[in-house]
Amino acid sequence: MMNLITGATGLLGSHVVEQLGLRGRPARALVRRNSDTSWLRQHGVELVEGDLTDRAALDRACQGVKTIYHAAARVGDWGPWEEFQQITIDGTRNLAEAAANAGVERFIHFSSISSYGHPDGEGLVLDETAPLGVNLHKWSYYSRAKVEAERILWAMHEAGKIRLTVIRPSWLYGPRDRATIFRLAKMLREGKCKILGDGQNRLNVVYAGNVAEAAILAADKPEAVGQAYNCCNDGEMKQKDWMNLLARELGAPPVTKHVPYKVAYNVAFLLEIIGHAFNLKKPPMVTRYAVWLMGRRCFFSAEKARRELGWQSTVSYEEGVKKTIAWLREQEAKA
Repeated sequence: MMNLITGATGLLGSHVVEQLGLRGRPARALVRRNSDTSWLRQHGVELVEGDLTDRAALDRACQGVKTIYHAAARVGDWGPWEEFQQITIDGTRNLAEAAANAGVERFIHFSSISSYGHPDGEGLVLDETAPLGVNLHKWSYYSRAKVEAERILWAMHEAGKIRLTVIRPSWLYGPRDRATIFRLAKMLREGKCKILGDGQNRLNVVYAGNVAEAAILAADKPEAVGQAYNCCNDGEMKQKDWMNLLARELGAPPVTKHVPYKVAYNVAFLLEIIGHAFNLKKPPMVTRYAVWLMGRRCFFSAEKARRELGWQSTVSYEEGVKKTIAWLREQEAKA
């Protein structure tokens, strides 16, 4: 009954580990050499050293596994395409092939709502019937790689090689978030954050532990095989309310300054052009992906997961922000 988690040292993968532990289920993690595994060891996780490019390590990791929770990917909206190809696309194929060879019963793949591309429109609501890869930005490597990884897995599922369920989260937050919260907290404390547009657009933001619970529910349901689920919100949350919820918990000043969405988008595009023209390794101050993530007017529905999986967000936005900022302060105190 072993469960294999990839990306277990990251935000979502660590919450899968945590939720499995709360249910008394064993966990094994594929971890890269020199990665910090102290939290995983504290939680009794069995470790297999290797990465998604190492077929021998993947074969070892998959032995005796019933369910794979695949959260590892090249994250971020900047960097060379070769890394996204190697880790997100080729790595996913490698893992799925190892799973097929080992006879793994269920393959839970964490994709993203950005695999739909970058649709937008006032009042537009999208569900799992929407096509993938629409209106992708020229350098949207993260989204492009997620689309391709999904296509590989769906083809293997249709060929009978794996029994696949795809979970599509959105902007994730929670304790152990090292990708976003430190930078966002700094900007909020310094009063540098701005609201895109009027701030009344609904955000797709979701607590990582809630997504982990959805994935486990899906793994336990035979009916979820061959299905995709947008686990991408914990209810109603508008951009302005979200920024000020974070600011209040941080003790930061309220966010009151606005910038037009189109202005922010065009500035981001210009910065991307400059960054690619000069082959800059450091990401620009803002990218079109980040602007779309925060300011888009369309909304992604999670009703299918609630209806078919019985998924409920057990951690509310208010509680999730409290947990996240408490963890942030603990990390700052250690630094």
